[in-house]
Amino acid sequence: MGTSRCFRLAFLLGSVLMVLLIILYWDDVGALNLYPHDPHDLYPHDPHPTSPSSSTPTKPPPRDTEEQATHKPPRTTEPDRPGEGRRATPKPPGEEHPLPQVTDSSELEERWRGEEGKREEERVRQAEEKREEEGRRQEERRRRIGDMCSGNGTLEFPGKFRTFDQIPNRELNHLIVDDRHEIIYCYVPKVACTNWKRVMVVLSEGLLAPDGQPYRDPQALPPDLIHNSSLHLTFSKFWRRYGRLSRHLMRVKLQSYTKFLFVRDPFVRLISAFRNKFQQPNEDFYRQFGSVMLRRYGNGTSRVPESAAEAFKAGIQPSFSEFVRYLLDPQTEQEQPFNEHWRQVYRLCHPCQIHYDFIGTLENLEDDSDQLLRILGLEDQIKFPPSNRNRTATSWERDWFAEVPAELRRKLYSLYEPDFELFGYPKPESLLHH
Repeated sequence: MGTSRCFRLAFLLGSVLMVLLIILYWDDVGALNLYPHDPHDLYPHDPHPTSPSSSTPTKPPPRDTEEQATHKPPRTTEPDRPGEGRRATPKPPGEEHPLPQVTDSSELEERWRGEEGKREEERVRQAEEKREEEGRRQEERRRRIGDMCSGNGTLEFPGKFRTFDQIPNRELNHLIVDDRHEIIYCYVPKVACTNWKRVMVVLSEGLLAPDGQPYRDPQALPPDLIHNSSLHLTFSKFWRRYGRLSRHLMRVKLQSYTKFLFVRDPFVRLISAFRNKFQQPNEDFYRQFGSVMLRRYGNGTSRVPESAAEAFKAGIQPSFSEFVRYLLDPQTEQEQPFNEHWRQVYRLCHPCQIHYDFIGTLENLEDDSDQLLRILGLEDQIKFPPSNRNRTATSWERDWFAEVPAELRRKLYSLYEPDFELFGYPKPESLLHH
């Protein structure tokens, strides 16, 4: 009896235990089917978190226990060993701190734009600095002329204190007017005046090309027409056009138009004029001036040829020293005023009566020309023609004046001193005293 009761009690307890085990088993299976596995939940005490790619949701594992084991998320740590925690799986060399990789073309383009932007900013900065320097240089040139022409200036020269109305019309023939662009240019021979006359003709549209349209390219103009006075409207022509109103119109234009001229070292300009007019056959200049120099200052033992061709064939031509003597001879200007190629700039352009807005120099011709066209707003409309590469250089002065006595050099400097002082050219001390 006692044995039977113990058996029944054991069976009852076993049944209850089986029921509890079945309930626990189904709870675990239900949890596995209803909720995705999170690798952090599987290893709640792992001190090394898994990579971001392993945190993405996975499909629910199958019921089969074996298959479930093969689809568990990969572990990033080794299993626990007695006496030590979990260790991270070692990474290949070089992957501990990987270098940033540029894989997006838009990022490359953005970097390129950034570098190009910096370069553009530097170009703009340099251009602004150059323009500021150019502005200061022009201001200094205008100030110098103002100081020289004021009552405080110590240098005296003819016409310094006369008014504009006191200048005869014949002395205003170097002031070219372009009404279309409101420009007045005083041209100085042997100071890039040929190219600037080309520019003025193109701007005024005063000459038609063979196709019937105005010339647009200064270099395309026929060379033999550049110096044709009929192409240029000068102040000296205003009297014939406007009569008694001419002086009033001149003053109005001088106040509102942009006025400019280009200058050059006075002695170098004289050398350039001599080379151009007397070292190559030029019938007009030989008959008017060259033959006169030979008669006045030649040795008098030979007959003076009548023509330039005959003179050059015989090897007879005036020297630079004879040219200097001709300029210094009072008889020269008693007979006629200096030719424009060696007349002083202050007599051609009257800087004490006309306040020029821009003074360029032949020594800085390209930069000054670009700056002037920019000031006039014409830099995109016209380009200044290339300059002559056979230009007379300042370094030639000593050679050319070697045959001229020092006394004549000093007198020549006195004759052209106003141009040296007005336009800031240094006094050639070594040339005058050695």
